[in-house]
Amino acid sequence: MPKISPTYDVIVIGAGPAGYSSAIRCAQLGLKTACVDNWRNKKGQRILGGSHLNSGCVASITLLESARLYHSVNHELKKHGIHVDTISVDIAAMIQRKDAIIDALGHKITDLFNQYKIDSFHATAKLVKPRQLHLTPIDGSEPYRLDGKHIILATGSSPIPLPYAKVDNEFIVDSFAALNMTTLPKKLAIIGAGAIGLELASIWNRLGAETILLEAQESFLPLPDQQISREAYRIYSQQGMDLRLGARVTAAKKTGKKVVVEYQDQEGSHTLRVDRLIVASGRKPNTENLAAPEANLLLDENGYVHVDENCRTNLPGVYAIGDISLLGPMLAHKGIEEGVFVAEQIAGQHTAIHYDTLPSVIYTHPEIAWVGQTEQALRAMGEPIKIGIFPFSGTARAQASGRTQGMVKIIAHADSDALLGVHIIGSKASELIAEAVLAMEFSASSEDLARTIHAHPTRSEAFHEAALTFKKPMPHVPPSDAAPPKTSKTD
Repeated sequence: MPKISPTYDVIVIGAGPAGYSSAIRCAQLGLKTACVDNWRNKKGQRILGGSHLNSGCVASITLLESARLYHSVNHELKKHGIHVDTISVDIAAMIQRKDAIIDALGHKITDLFNQYKIDSFHATAKLVKPRQLHLTPIDGSEPYRLDGKHIILATGSSPIPLPYAKVDNEFIVDSFAALNMTTLPKKLAIIGAGAIGLELASIWNRLGAETILLEAQESFLPLPDQQISREAYRIYSQQGMDLRLGARVTAAKKTGKKVVVEYQDQEGSHTLRVDRLIVASGRKPNTENLAAPEANLLLDENGYVHVDENCRTNLPGVYAIGDISLLGPMLAHKGIEEGVFVAEQIAGQHTAIHYDTLPSVIYTHPEIAWVGQTEQALRAMGEPIKIGIFPFSGTARAQASGRTQGMVKIIAHADSDALLGVHIIGSKASELIAEAVLAMEFSASSEDLARTIHAHPTRSEAFHEAALTFKKPMPHVPPSDAAPPKTSKTD
């Protein structure tokens, strides 16, 4: 345990993306900084990075890559004239690789803490009053007090438990345990078809599990643009995912070595028998017991911390960032930006966060990514808009790689031509969305995109082509009134 300083300039509670980014930036700005975190890995060892690194996106995309490669060897290489015999999968080895990557990234954060002389405490912290914390060490040693001129709350989020599907992390598992299963279930059900449920489904479906998703909502993926969501539903269904909408689970229990799941939909009551059930019904902010009642930290009815536009809570010197904040969605990159934003604000620097150009990504295969407004939201507001769409199948690079599914959809203002939203479904959508974010940050128009030269052949040309759809005629599309090609008598 580091030597306890009487008072820190800043104490950060939580070492996930928001917390560790904020702590590092504070230290870079010359502030004496401490970080308190209580995460332990599967072996009970301390590791920084929070749930994002250990049981969230980083863990998920690592296994998604392994599953993609396995699926590619089984189903795609033969199209390239490459034949592989005796294909097998070692799930335990995949999990070990994932754990090794997580461990390396966690140690990198620890090294940065050491380099910037950030005092790190492995403990549970409770805010007892503004600028004062009560720490309970994880090793069971005596609790103690820690004082800070500024306190940043960054405790992240955790899976929402369901009373009718109690997790035992053996047969009924949460999203963390679902990323640590070492055997392939023959038949798998997932409660929730949101981002987390779909990412987990993409892993286990590609590895060969029969995968059923039970989604209580009648609509599929309501947050992205609905044209993209419809395309995603079609593609995922083709991949073998059994997507059941309006399916409200009422009970789940272990029976022998199976899980019996009961659910209701418009057609009545149903029963499923599966090998494993994953509960992926969303996440809740980790604010329970974060503050003592006498501290008077203001929370809403769902446990989110009330903050102003500068991430300040109702308590002097206390900030809240990341998943526990009411500002913006639960996204790691949102938390990172807020962490840096608050650190610079404490140091007297004033920047800004543009939540309206915050990208969102679902790391399925193909990926979904978007920034800005959806078509349905803009039409509901009565905004005059124009829409440009181009399929990846129209690009040479997609054809060469064999990954032709999906499209780029650009929404621009009908009068000013300003970009209002960009929506992508396709391979590498998480990378391609960065161009749209940058364009919108710099107030680009669709004309700007259309006049920007893109390398050929690349997947990013789909952006260029989607922007060109606003210009008539399009360079790579025959005119609508073109005569059909002439044929000879021998055809």
